[in-house]
Amino acid sequence: MSDYIKRRHNVSVLLYHIVCPAKYRRVIFDNNRIDNTLTDICIEIEKRYDINFIEIGTDSDHVHFLVQSIPTYSPSRVVQIIKSITAREMFLREPTIKKKLWGGEFWTKGYFISTVGAHGDESTISKYVKSQGSGNSYKPLHQRKLDL
Repeated sequence: MSDYIKRRHNVSVLLYHIVCPAKYRRVIFDNNRIDNTLTDICIEIEKRYDINFIEIGTDSDHVHFLVQSIPTYSPSRVVQIIKSITAREMFLREPTIKKKLWGGEFWTKGYFISTVGAHGDESTISKYVKSQGSGNSYKPLHQRKLDL
């Protein structure tokens, strides 16, 4: 479960469910090496920014992120940080992906974002993210309890 993030002048618990499709809806997240690379990059993002990845899951052509952030980052800024860093690092670490994405872009320009409190609590969204995909194609990549 998420915890309150306490800062000098505020206390918050902001959770977002973000869905980012791969460019051209290409099937990119189809092997464990790609999934592990994405997870590693997200964990590195946690170290640099006030963004905590509570859960990450793939479904062949898109990724679900359940993240917690702070009020000084707007929701669009959170998505910008995640998409820009993961795209750059995925191309550097997994050069074979460029063959599938000939345009040089990793993510589509669009995304879905929802606050977790708007359509259910954290456990409901977590179950939803886990139930995505057709059959057994959904793979949970990262889960953790917050310890802030």
